[in-house]
Amino acid sequence: MHANGKEASLIQFDRQFPARPIGNYLQMLVDPAGSLSINDVVRSQAFEPSRSAVPNFGISPAVHWAKFTVVNADPVQSMVLLVDYPEIEKLDIYLKGPQGIEHLLSGGQGRPLDRSKQESPSITCPLDIPYGGFGTVYIRVQSDKQLQLPLFVISQRESLDTNTNRAFFIGGYIGIMLVMILYNFFIYISIRDKNYLLYVLFIFSVTITQLSFIGFSGYYVFNNNIWVKEHSSLILTVLTAIVGNIFIDHFIQARQNIKYFVPVMYTFYGLMVCGAIMDIIGFRIQAYGMVQGLSMLLALYALAIAIIATRRKVRSARYFLVAWCVFLAGIVVFVAKDWGMVPYNDLTKYMMTIGSTVEVVLLSFGLADKINVLQREKDRSQAEALRMAKANEEIIRDQNTVLEQKVAERTHALQESNNHLKRTQSQLVSAEKMASLGQLTAGIAHEINNPLNFISSNIPPLKRDLHDLKELLEAYRDATKNDPGLEHVRELERRMDLPVTVNEVREIMQCIEQGATRTSEIVRGLRTFSRLDEDDLKHADINEGLRSTVVVLGPQFRDAVDVQFALGALTEVECYPGKLNQVFMNLLNNAAHAVKKRHGQQGGIIRIATWQDGDLAKISIADNGTGIDEAVQRRMFEPFFTTKDVGEGTGLGLSIVQGIIERHHGQLELESTVGVGSTFTIILPVSQAGQIEKRA
Repeated sequence: MHANGKEASLIQFDRQFPARPIGNYLQMLVDPAGSLSINDVVRSQAFEPSRSAVPNFGISPAVHWAKFTVVNADPVQSMVLLVDYPEIEKLDIYLKGPQGIEHLLSGGQGRPLDRSKQESPSITCPLDIPYGGFGTVYIRVQSDKQLQLPLFVISQRESLDTNTNRAFFIGGYIGIMLVMILYNFFIYISIRDKNYLLYVLFIFSVTITQLSFIGFSGYYVFNNNIWVKEHSSLILTVLTAIVGNIFIDHFIQARQNIKYFVPVMYTFYGLMVCGAIMDIIGFRIQAYGMVQGLSMLLALYALAIAIIATRRKVRSARYFLVAWCVFLAGIVVFVAKDWGMVPYNDLTKYMMTIGSTVEVVLLSFGLADKINVLQREKDRSQAEALRMAKANEEIIRDQNTVLEQKVAERTHALQESNNHLKRTQSQLVSAEKMASLGQLTAGIAHEINNPLNFISSNIPPLKRDLHDLKELLEAYRDATKNDPGLEHVRELERRMDLPVTVNEVREIMQCIEQGATRTSEIVRGLRTFSRLDEDDLKHADINEGLRSTVVVLGPQFRDAVDVQFALGALTEVECYPGKLNQVFMNLLNNAAHAVKKRHGQQGGIIRIATWQDGDLAKISIADNGTGIDEAVQRRMFEPFFTTKDVGEGTGLGLSIVQGIIERHHGQLELESTVGVGSTFTIILPVSQAGQIEKRA
């Protein structure tokens, strides 16, 4: 029954008294400064009746007092007061009876745990009131967290049953979550899908957070560490929120489907971490309210993105949406229980824990479905890959036939060019001297060409004059054949063997004519290669430039390097021809050096290929030389950096190559494996005008 006015409500305890919260029997008093002693409270007339079965004080630094009067009407069973809220930080229970005021219990998360008086995470306190006697119970509570006061007056037997049921429930919950952790971890070990590892971390964080809420970790793990007990629930809430949303991001591909997902989530993370820091440094009430509000917003935001992803046909989002709705339903019921909207019982008390369990199971179904989807995609990709492999095999077979024919043709052409410029090739130096080679060859060609023209132009009249002199000598010989005064001349003719001398002069003239012709051909070849007189952009045949460069480099190759061509049909490229020949010379000379270093004088191969890709011309120079390690690749374009022995290179070759290609608005790519070989690929635009417009 209830007393009227401000008098304490009276509880008559017997076997029929229900095991329900006794909030409606309580009288409440607020002590804002926390300065009232128990004697002050006993004398106070400021108590107000409670209006809720489970009083909810919210987040407040004030001290709250509750009192009720109980009569023991059960001759057999003893009474126990159960405070079923482990999150209370400071709790004191007093009993005022005929003998005076007795302090029964001092507990809470902010005080050392006394297992002799607290047998479970929830606080129980025996009320030693004899049969037929009565007493007034005073309860003092204070907390920097959400503060509620679910009180029960039950028998000792009911207290034991409650602890047993709670232990079974917590054990079952831990068992289910542990099974899910191990199951998903084994799947992660098998398929190495990052989603499963994130899910394991998510389950673990949810589990330890829920155990903190229900007081399990504080009672069994951190029982003597007051700081951890006071701060663990908030810090674990922040941790679970961050880990959970990282998992959500990967599970439903949130950042691919939701605009501004990443900045919004990082904003939440930053604010929640700030809340945890505030809790640690002493602003606990503000931190708890901040994290509580952010958690609510984060839960609603996760629900919103799950709905959006589901509408966009993200298969995994459907599973997440159902699981998240179940979890939110558990939270709603849990909060409704705190505000008296639904009955306070074991089901509603653990509804958030039950909701998290169901959520974890449903998300596991979603991950299992993802395995099926991945398997189907893998089967389709394998079938497509097999089909493409067969098609590529046929294409390669046809291309090999064509390439073999082209290689034979190019090899024959190369042999002819090598024979033609054999003497000139022996005078060329290494690729690093290419910067001066072009100017040198152009100068040589110019200087040789002047005397060569003089020689070539004088050979015909010289032949004609010698022929006339021969005829004149024969006429003199015939005219003086019988003149006895010229006997000494005839003796001189016999001694000189005039016919032989005339034939010898004829042969010398033929050799001079052939040498002049040969020298003229060499000069034309040098001028074609150097092209330093061409300082303007021109359209040139890249394949011709490559062949000419290989001819000039003949002494570098000889029989030690097998040069293989695969020159495709290329549109003439707008370029600086002489500069490109310089690029080819440097790269081919480096390739020859690499294959000789690895294979010696036999076994070296250099492959030169060209092809057109849209408006780009591509040139590939590959070798089976020593290869280039990563450390050298990072520095090989630096001026004066070289790996050759002293005297073999200046270290300027590749630096010059890079500058020339950049001048052509092109690219130079490298693929290299140490001990296997290297491939340089040059990519040039066919038209320079379009590239200049793009950069304008």
